[in-house]
Amino acid sequence: MLPHQTETHPRCAVVDLGSNSVRLVVFEGLDRNPTSIFNEKAVLRLGRGLQDTGRLNAEGVTQALTVMARYAAIARAMKAEPFEVLATAAVRDAANGAAFVADLEARMPGVPIRILSGEQEAAFSADGLLCGMPGADGLLADIGGGSLELVRLDRGVRGAALTLPLGVIRLADRAGGDLDRARALADKDLDTAAGLDMVAGRDLYLVGGAWRALARVHMAQSGYPLNMVQAYTLTPQAARELAAGISGSPKRILERMSGMPRRRVEDLPYAAVVLRRLLRSTGAGRIVFSALGLREGWYMQRLSAEMRAEDPMLSAGQALSRRLGRDQGMPPALLAWTAGLFPDETPQSHRLREAACWMSDAGSHDHPEYRAEQSFLRVLRQPGSGMSHPARAFLATVLALRYDAEPEAEFLAPARALMVPESWRTATVLGMGLRLAYTLSAGTPDLLAGTELRAGQSLMLRLTPGTGVFAGESVTRRLDRLAQILGVAALTEDAT
Repeated sequence: MLPHQTETHPRCAVVDLGSNSVRLVVFEGLDRNPTSIFNEKAVLRLGRGLQDTGRLNAEGVTQALTVMARYAAIARAMKAEPFEVLATAAVRDAANGAAFVADLEARMPGVPIRILSGEQEAAFSADGLLCGMPGADGLLADIGGGSLELVRLDRGVRGAALTLPLGVIRLADRAGGDLDRARALADKDLDTAAGLDMVAGRDLYLVGGAWRALARVHMAQSGYPLNMVQAYTLTPQAARELAAGISGSPKRILERMSGMPRRRVEDLPYAAVVLRRLLRSTGAGRIVFSALGLREGWYMQRLSAEMRAEDPMLSAGQALSRRLGRDQGMPPALLAWTAGLFPDETPQSHRLREAACWMSDAGSHDHPEYRAEQSFLRVLRQPGSGMSHPARAFLATVLALRYDAEPEAEFLAPARALMVPESWRTATVLGMGLRLAYTLSAGTPDLLAGTELRAGQSLMLRLTPGTGVFAGESVTRRLDRLAQILGVAALTEDAT
């Protein structure tokens, strides 16, 4: 066993054994942001026909025994410990669910297999959502093949949960393939969920593969500039139009629809039906998609309470700094040094600025000709989950400008599309400020300590003689550029 696997980067693995599909995820390390190094899915449809027979689909069971043996072999080969299987609605509801689990245990000796209750499944899903959105406030709706879990969320605190038989496979079976009947069933089931209107005006968080597929369809059709479901957000009107378009289109149209996953063509009309009914029942103000759910919730339960309480965006920045930065003392120094540029910043703006300072040296080992674009893409597309899409765009833009990109650079177009003008201006100021700081200090807090930047009626750079810093041509040029953006004059003086 390699030392980095046992000491620095331990691995763990979990299988999500659902009604529609089974998925193995292997995580590496114990960090606030889960790092998935292996992810494999098989569509088995164990829950197909369960509504009529009360039993797991026989073909799916046969396939599952083979697939699960493979997953156990992968976990062993990757030295993942612990390795655990979480079985959800189909297995817990089927008459032969316990016998199926016994067969699995015989083929996978020593591997824990947990049949989750609806409440446990909801708890894992909520913890997964909160992994990426710790302040989530509203209602979580986790749709699978067999069930729909609803969980109240109050500013990051998990509340009451409810399980309904509205998974896409089960709803299709209950409705006999009739979408009108599915709408009536969804309305009837959701009418039993008391208090849904209490989240009116708040967020509706969508977790589950069918929801993710809906998001990808919308992203493809709208030409969205970032191919990332996590934190993708729609207005209620856009969500209603999406759901209506999916549920109202014949199969031949769905199959040709941009972004439509081939394996989801039969399921998505039922997911769309449930979504429209949820929108009507809740009066949600925003619809937010989450790529994190049950599996990440399982991972989060392995972390200490202290680590779980960390800010995921700042944690991602700090992890990037540890891996690629040259001096861990530099980000805190930059945070203090750039504070004078933003006298009226909000707590959220301060948080973004702090994250940018932590990420600011991430391109130090890249080729000089490509640092700006490489840093931009690295930050925009990083796996850290605790960032909205506008936040990703902001941080990526700051890094590109810190590495001398011009604000008009073509590769910055996706970020411009995701940001409002005021955020773009703030990112430009911060990026130019960090560029100046690194030019002065050579990336060291000791040299930066010999300088001070003050913004007001003018932009004043104060330099302490004898500390190795001076106002050379590159410093003067970058100071002037920053002052031009701020709309003030640039001045330098020696500190006394």
